[in-house]
Amino acid sequence: MSEQIQPNIKIYTEAQRGTTWLAQYGGVMPVFICVLGFTATARIEGISAAGKTPQDREFTAAADAEFLYYGINHRPKYPLPPLTAGVSPVFITRAVTENLPIPTYIFNAGLSIANPFRGIIDLQGTSAQCLTTGKAMDLAVVEHLFHQGLKWGEKLSHSPSRPQYLIISECVVAGTTTALAVLMGLGINAIGKVNSSHPVCNHEQKLQVVQTGLNQISHLNHIHPYQLVAAVGDPMQIVVAGMAIAASRHGGVMLAGGTQMLAVYALARAIASRENLPWYPDNIVVGTTRWVAEDPTGATVELAEMIGTSYLDTPPLLATQLNFTHSRFPQLQAYEQGFVKEGVGAGGSAIASHLLGNWQNNQLVAAVEKLIVQYKSIR
Repeated sequence: MSEQIQPNIKIYTEAQRGTTWLAQYGGVMPVFICVLGFTATARIEGISAAGKTPQDREFTAAADAEFLYYGINHRPKYPLPPLTAGVSPVFITRAVTENLPIPTYIFNAGLSIANPFRGIIDLQGTSAQCLTTGKAMDLAVVEHLFHQGLKWGEKLSHSPSRPQYLIISECVVAGTTTALAVLMGLGINAIGKVNSSHPVCNHEQKLQVVQTGLNQISHLNHIHPYQLVAAVGDPMQIVVAGMAIAASRHGGVMLAGGTQMLAVYALARAIASRENLPWYPDNIVVGTTRWVAEDPTGATVELAEMIGTSYLDTPPLLATQLNFTHSRFPQLQAYEQGFVKEGVGAGGSAIASHLLGNWQNNQLVAAVEKLIVQYKSIR
């Protein structure tokens, strides 16, 4: 049962735990993390709207991250690619992180391009092959990336001077498809429940791709979570799972995203159980946008509850109530028509603006619009 505890944030699952988490971190400065990855699944025609063409989608993560890190006053090596409709969610995230301001770390878990810009932390991973191969990544790379996630989750969750929490976000084109693969591989019936950047989710296409990959795996019921990610996952998932496990031991974690972060939560739970690792799921929430939480072509809330049924605890699902209905920009109004919805921690950063800066909807919309005006003036 959902609960709206303030005009700007709504809790869709586990209202009591979500309310406690929000009360604990109201007014607290977070650390914002974005983990980048690439899967060749993104090259499948029509699989994602995060870039008009497969060629555009090759550089979406690098472009979003470069803009997030540097902002307007920087000549980009990778300009933001055109989308099918709307504008990149990085405008929401950057508007929050530069105005509050929030310390930001960007990690390359495995892109198809090397060292996209200075300032990125390279985890020495690799991009993933298309999940239809059933051989997305080498197992050794997956294990390496998981331990990198543990290391950085431990490191960034420590603050000697003040309380804080981590917002862990992602940028992986076609990541909702690899999320579906991991969820199904973990035994969660996520068919028809994931989201996408399309206004109407391409469930049939996603399922066909995922089933092709899962059919390559023998003994799926007994597979180790590392092996599952190596077969059909992407490099971001395993890094964020490690970060969440380690950081939960010290304080709050917001997994900033929708379907992809629900899959990461389930993955972290499976790894912690299989490897007997201590972690504290009560310290973790999933934070997204209402466009994801209330997507009529997905079932995000039901999916979160199903993860709880399978793994004994349901993650609190929170969403900013950010609304672009009255924006003067058609690119932002497109969000209200179902395009884009989420990405680059847009929902998590918006929630942080409500918690830390007590921003109301009009303030957040104005900040995003100002950034778009500045962007248009120099491009």
